[in-house]
Amino acid sequence: MRTRSKRGRLVLFGLLGLAVFAFAAAAGAVRSIEKVHLEIGDLVIDGRGGFKPERLPIHHDGPIKIYGGGKISTHSGDLPPILDTIEFEFDKHGHVDTTGIEVCTAGKLQATDVPAARRACPNAIVGKGFGKAIVAFPEQGPIPVSSPITAFNGPKVRGFDSILFHAYTTVPVATTFIVPVVIEKIHKGIYGYRVKAKIPKIAGGYGHPVSGSLTVDRKTKVKGKMHSYVNARCELGRLQARGKFVFKDGTRLAGTFLRTCKKIPGT
Repeated sequence: MRTRSKRGRLVLFGLLGLAVFAFAAAAGAVRSIEKVHLEIGDLVIDGRGGFKPERLPIHHDGPIKIYGGGKISTHSGDLPPILDTIEFEFDKHGHVDTTGIEVCTAGKLQATDVPAARRACPNAIVGKGFGKAIVAFPEQGPIPVSSPITAFNGPKVRGFDSILFHAYTTVPVATTFIVPVVIEKIHKGIYGYRVKAKIPKIAGGYGHPVSGSLTVDRKTKVKGKMHSYVNARCELGRLQARGKFVFKDGTRLAGTFLRTCKKIPGT
């Protein structure tokens, strides 16, 4: 079977894992919670997520792991609406550190399955996850689609760090997906970073994303010093993000996702 490479065609399964959790928390209100269940009409959203450790320095950034996962379903059993766009603004009390992490390019990932992609850029991997979708072609039964997700440190874009999300499926045909995401620096009050994504079509627009998960936990040692890809500090006793979500059926939701942290005295 011939493998095709479609840069930007796959939904951001990895981001979906974090997005669904933030989306559920945001729509429900500002809260600090590990798991959340939300119902909006026929739509049902279950999510989980957070970061570790929860005890962080006050005045300088410390290493953290971030993780999230979520599922979209309906009471009726119908397929959920298709997520169209995502935009996140993240707390300024943190940063991404790519010291010692190699850069992977889309060219190195073209026409690769998951093992081949990870072999192509092993030292650029910053996170891993898994995603699922349902493809519903007219007059056909639903077809499940799934793939491991790999997040690679990508090249600079306009001076900003970027991530390349890679996935590979064999349904309906063998396909490699590569989705670039830019981590922009912004200055909007408590928010210091932004990612924006137009969710590409799955299977020509017949694919419905239903679940995803992602863990980002990359550590490197350079000249005897440990570096973490994701870092944060607990200056205000909380970390927060703001999300905007638009579905193809016109549903729009936005709100703030907040997680408390514990301050390490004297740091």
